[in-house]
Amino acid sequence: MRLVRTGDEPVTARSPLRLRLGLALFGLVWTVVGTVAFLLAHRPGWALACGVLWLITTVDLFMILRHLRQGPHYQPSRDVPPYRKPPQPPLE
Repeated sequence: MRLVRTGDEPVTARSPLRLRLGLALFGLVWTVVGTVAFLLAHRPGWALACGVLWLITTVDLFMILRHLRQGPHYQPSRDVPPYRKPPQPPLE
């Protein structure tokens, strides 16, 4: 079943949390590797930058996992229809 675009997609958009989870895990691996590599190369500035990205990636990972655990309210399945806007009163 293909849904027709209604123009309210930013309001009714569904986040691909499983894709975000995969990207966050990928980013976590690379930020950890980058932090360790720059520390071993005696580049504290770059290691700090990678460490900050590591922290941001970890927080994002926990938020994604929290939203996945909260269930269909945050990640509806394909069976859940999109939310519809309430009817607007006519303009006079």
